[in-house]
Amino acid sequence: MGFRLRRSARLGPLRFNFSSGGLSSISLGGRGASFNIPVNRSGGPRTTVGLPGTGLSWSVEHSSDRPAAVPAGPAAGLPNSRRLRSGQLDALKQSLLGVLRQELFAAGSPGEQLWEHGLVSRLLADGSLGARTTGLLALIETPEAMEAYLLRAQGQDDAKRRAQRCITAVQEGARLADARGCLT
Repeated sequence: MGFRLRRSARLGPLRFNFSSGGLSSISLGGRGASFNIPVNRSGGPRTTVGLPGTGLSWSVEHSSDRPAAVPAGPAAGLPNSRRLRSGQLDALKQSLLGVLRQELFAAGSPGEQLWEHGLVSRLLADGSLGARTTGLLALIETPEAMEAYLLRAQGQDDAKRRAQRCITAVQEGARLADARGCLT
């Protein structure tokens, strides 16, 4: 179990809560009832009411008014995983696979041509590629390879990183195939 750092400072009725990453939340209230607003963490505002000294409390998280964060750049179509609970990881993986198939391998797209004409396998057979590029292209050599790679993700952030690597692999594969005159 890792160490955690939690510090707080009061300024009037407000308590500023700090973690190792900086300001994490601002709280209003004290023993028995408090309202917590997240600053640098996921989740929405939380109201907690308890009986001091008993260890009994009731807490409710209010829906966040902030818009969901959307990744920028080529991953703009990927779903946001910040609000997902741990039991929803499989649904995220399937959703990411759907987005990758729809956006990268749609009919007539460079990604679809890479798979349809076996261009990734041909590029991998070329001995002139570096180890990084070879490893990247191996991720998308077949639809099954891409799916297996994404489904091995151990967490939400890992799944998004793997999906982003698949996007990068398709872009690199399309660039290399185009440079060799293989894409039509």
